[in-house]
Amino acid sequence: MIGPDYDHFCAAVLKHSGLVLTPEKTYLVSSRLEPIALRLGLQGVPALLAALRRDGDERLVRQCVDAMATHESYFFRDGTPFDQLKNTLLGPLVAARAAKRSLRIWSAACSSGQEAYSIAMLMQEWSVQLAGWNIEIVATDMSEGILEKARAGVYTHFEVQRGLSSERLIRFFQKRGANWEVSPALKKMVTFRRHNLLEGVTGLGMFDLIFCRNVLIYFDRQKKSEILEALASVLARDGSLFLGSAETVIGLTKAMDPVAGLRGVYRPTNYAKAA
Repeated sequence: MIGPDYDHFCAAVLKHSGLVLTPEKTYLVSSRLEPIALRLGLQGVPALLAALRRDGDERLVRQCVDAMATHESYFFRDGTPFDQLKNTLLGPLVAARAAKRSLRIWSAACSSGQEAYSIAMLMQEWSVQLAGWNIEIVATDMSEGILEKARAGVYTHFEVQRGLSSERLIRFFQKRGANWEVSPALKKMVTFRRHNLLEGVTGLGMFDLIFCRNVLIYFDRQKKSEILEALASVLARDGSLFLGSAETVIGLTKAMDPVAGLRGVYRPTNYAKAA
């Protein structure tokens, strides 16, 4: 499969998603693109790669690039970020926003929606303190296909078992046959929209909290720096950025610093100066 067609596809993936595909990842390309090739009636992935290079069909390119993205997600993934938000960060933030009575939260690269809905559940659990507040959760991903699943908010029994307590399942979900659907109240809190982190942050507005976890690991150093700079530009001075446990801002940007005592949490560098 290695050759001009494969190289052309790797370049397209890098351009549209920032993901770097090397010759060693041909197995991954084959497994992710095989269903698309079969659906189109093509004789395997090599034929699909040849068609992509020959025809330049942007819609098909987008489908194939989206297929290469990793959409691993589950409710309250890793636990610690949500515990830190609930037990340490949310109280002071609510106090600081008492006059405005609103919070904007961004779940970047939200995949199938579990992170965004997990945040919404936490906000609902703070319903007494947040009564009458405007809570806006913006969840974005570059894949329109995965966003359709997120908007539907329907998950299998296996999916809801990953990270959800029985109490939260009963409170925030409704049984739909063999599956579970997010409650209408929770869905109303989240707006899903297509967005690619490589395209900047224009038009998204400012946020009090940003979750961008387990995403930067797929980018090269330069793109990591650019994305972090962009995130810092739309994060409130006293806001918080949550990264994955294997990610950091250190050595990549001077716009944000780690928050002492909190794992994977970062704030704008001007926070300490202005606090």
